[in-house]
Amino acid sequence: MTVLVTGGTGTLGRALVPLLDDPRVLSRRDGPGRAVGDLDTGAGLDAAVAGASVVVHLASRPRGDSAATARLVDAARRAGTPHLVHVSIVGADRIPLPYYREKVRSERLVEESGLPWTILRATQFHDLLAGLFAAAARAGALPVLAGTSFQPIAVDDVAARLAALAAGPPQGRAADLGGPEVRTMADLARAWSAATGRRRPVLPLRLPGAIARGYRSGAHLAPAHAEGVVTFEQYLAASQGARS
Repeated sequence: MTVLVTGGTGTLGRALVPLLDDPRVLSRRDGPGRAVGDLDTGAGLDAAVAGASVVVHLASRPRGDSAATARLVDAARRAGTPHLVHVSIVGADRIPLPYYREKVRSERLVEESGLPWTILRATQFHDLLAGLFAAAARAGALPVLAGTSFQPIAVDDVAARLAALAAGPPQGRAADLGGPEVRTMADLARAWSAATGRRRPVLPLRLPGAIARGYRSGAHLAPAHAEGVVTFEQYLAASQGARS
């Protein structure tokens, strides 16, 4: 079963591809195990999709996400009826971030494609929060969203679920996938500070607006699906160990 993976060289893609039996990575550049194609222009997509039983769509961008998805869907239709597996974000339809709106548009294109499909929504990656804290720490403090919790998940946990979904029958909207713990952003910031040795004051800020309200309401959480395995502290310990 040949599986075409878009975004196969990204953070999630690098974790997923080794779990697949016969992966083919969409890339603008030729190389071993790659299929040359461009989601921005559509060039090469027909040849890249040809012969694939499953297409796992991981490639994502803040702008143009749905346009790229539309090009991929069109190429998949022309190729036949591959199973289209798409990764999205928990709460994308309830928090009015422009990027989330793009993800919802992409979801609808997949749902209305006429192809067999599966959509998996996951909570935020550990890497995302760690990156936010690292960037903020340069200014001498760790500003966090007051009254807001997160449920971060390991990339490897999401990759394992995607590999299982790609190997199985289409699920439609699969059950959401969340990290093992729901914790306040302030608590996660303190854990990051302790693990990295970058001691910074944690400054809770209550921001106005619909986006901040959406996060405070927990629209991005999946407490009923806390099926991720790796905790934030375990991720931090592994990350620090890899750097030492």
